[in-house]
Amino acid sequence: MSTSTVQDQQNTTANSDNTTRIGGPAFRTLPHNIEAERGLLGAILVDNRAQERVAEYLRPEHFVIGQHKLIFDACIKLIDGGQIASPITLKPYFEQSGKLSEVGGTDYLGELAANAVTIINAGEYGRIIYDLHLKRELITIGQDVVENAFGGEIDENAITQIEEAERSLYDLASTGNQEGGFLPFKDAVISAIDMADAAHKRDGALSGCTTGLLDLDRMLGGLHKSDLLILASRPAMGKTSLATNIAFNAAKAYIDSNKKEGAVVGFFSLEMSAEQLASRILSEQTEISSDKMRKGEVPAEQFLRLSAAAQTLHTLPIFIDDTPALTVSALRTRARRLQRQSQLGFIIVDYLQLLQGSNRSRSDGRVQEVSEITRGLKTLAKELNIPVLALSQLSRQVENRDDKRPQLADLRESGSIEQDADVVMFIYREEYYLEKLKPKETSDKFVDEIARWEERMDKCRNQADVIISKQRHGPTGTVNLLFQGEFTRFSNLDPYHYSSGSQ
Repeated sequence: MSTSTVQDQQNTTANSDNTTRIGGPAFRTLPHNIEAERGLLGAILVDNRAQERVAEYLRPEHFVIGQHKLIFDACIKLIDGGQIASPITLKPYFEQSGKLSEVGGTDYLGELAANAVTIINAGEYGRIIYDLHLKRELITIGQDVVENAFGGEIDENAITQIEEAERSLYDLASTGNQEGGFLPFKDAVISAIDMADAAHKRDGALSGCTTGLLDLDRMLGGLHKSDLLILASRPAMGKTSLATNIAFNAAKAYIDSNKKEGAVVGFFSLEMSAEQLASRILSEQTEISSDKMRKGEVPAEQFLRLSAAAQTLHTLPIFIDDTPALTVSALRTRARRLQRQSQLGFIIVDYLQLLQGSNRSRSDGRVQEVSEITRGLKTLAKELNIPVLALSQLSRQVENRDDKRPQLADLRESGSIEQDADVVMFIYREEYYLEKLKPKETSDKFVDEIARWEERMDKCRNQADVIISKQRHGPTGTVNLLFQGEFTRFSNLDPYHYSSGSQ
């Protein structure tokens, strides 16, 4: 049977309205094509190479007839075990399991093989079967959407139902995708050369999205597509501040370079509100204290500067989602939607431990839930082909050491985070810990101690270290940055012109 004939079969069987009338009102049957199922099974039984043409995506559950599911499953097991799948070998297989009569007996197995024409159409038969399976699943999802809209849980609003429907539709579209497979090495080499060429043409020699921080960009080569980056620290180290600085720099570079550099930024803030994040960026750019902004203590002349900056900032392509307790599946759904609508090129998640996994992973424990979250973020980075920067908390064991510089083992649930991440960075500010060690005037050696303390403070004042402890594509090391806490601002540190907190 030719391919066109097979396609005609599908059109006749699957694309009709599937209406049946039995002595009464008409009813619709689910889309199916029994002849295509029989044709594929027959082709496999005659020549097992036919199974290779559908092995990547076709599963027993995709068949509509129960006995066909059993036969296809048996064929897979025999072929994967290095045996031949034929009516002769299937007979003892089903006899042993007591299901020979359930599949129609030896007569039906022989009939399938006898009526097989050729394996040429096996791939087309498989695509027909899979397409009709998708349509049946699509009908089920549609029915579930209708039922949930009519009823549903009391605390489940319409937006939640829409996101769940989007997730179900995407999972249906991506599961068993017939695309993918091996990529010729020459194509991979061409992509690598294109990436290197793009980096060569940039002033900063970056192959990824810029962070706006020169030394950090040099160490990382920018933020690379499909990478999951973890930025972790203890509280008060400034990880949210650094994330907002990077978001601003990436978005501004996107505008200034006419979309050639930087990226459209999606910022998922599970801890702070969108207003608070915007205030931080305003404070950074205007050098007006966010604390004064919050308390209404901004002088009139500075407020004019604030208003002028706001006019510039509102054009930046930064999108903030401050929904609390967001699930990783809902985050994926919203990120895909934003990429379709606004060409999303970079995601920031603040912070990882506030995301929620599925109900199943939560019941299995926190470590399992975090593992699902990190895998989901890494999958999202690869799927959308953009960098994902996720902020993370560190465990309290850091505070129990004399050396407070963080290590990979300090990551909460560090096994899965460290394993899934392409880059792991820590923020460390020695100034923060030294401030707590300021000598007290009651000490007998107060004068000498305060002098030594002030000398140490002068060396680290307003400085921050970004420690790159893991990087799949490059070196590890430490990047020194200037940190102005009053303005929640990280910037490039000039060691030759820097002194006591001034730039």
